[in-house]
Amino acid sequence: MAEENIKNEQEQVNETEVKKDTAQKQEETAENDKNTKKAKAKKEDKKSKKDQSEEKIEGLGKELLELRDKHIRLQAEFDNYRKRTMKEKMDLIKSGGERVIVTILPVIDDFERALIAFSEMKDDDPLKKGIHLIYNKLKEFLKQNGIAEIEAKEKDFDTDLHEAITKIPAPKEDLKGKVVDVIQKGYLMNDKVIRFSKVVIGE
Repeated sequence: MAEENIKNEQEQVNETEVKKDTAQKQEETAENDKNTKKAKAKKEDKKSKKDQSEEKIEGLGKELLELRDKHIRLQAEFDNYRKRTMKEKMDLIKSGGERVIVTILPVIDDFERALIAFSEMKDDDPLKKGIHLIYNKLKEFLKQNGIAEIEAKEKDFDTDLHEAITKIPAPKEDLKGKVVDVIQKGYLMNDKVIRFSKVVIGE
């Protein structure tokens, strides 16, 4: 009887130990599962952060390209604006200068008429010398500003340079269709006509 009791107690102890081992193993398995899940979650979180970083870098790259493109466009627009304003400024200077020159041309005409009128006077006459001096200075001023007289007399009539006032019978056969007389001289400013030559054509 005593032996049976001891045996029963032994079995109960063994059963308890088995239960303890099983419970411990279950706990260890649960802990391992928990650790695995944590590691997996950590790995996924790391991967997610990496993806976010890559997306952020990609977004910043696109933004940088957009800013670069805007900068290039702005630079090109400014360059065009600068060129346009410089051209406008040059045109204003040219047209302003042209207006001044065109206003001076009648004065040159008057001096040339005065020189014709004084042609019979002596060369050492102070008045004639003075007119010659002023006329030569004006001619030099025109030359320095790119003004050139249009060659017209005995040249072929050219509508781009000459303005016909009238036609007369040509004094010589070879002057037909050519300029036989110049009523008013024409002038070019940097190869642009600022005043047409008023001419008489032979026919």
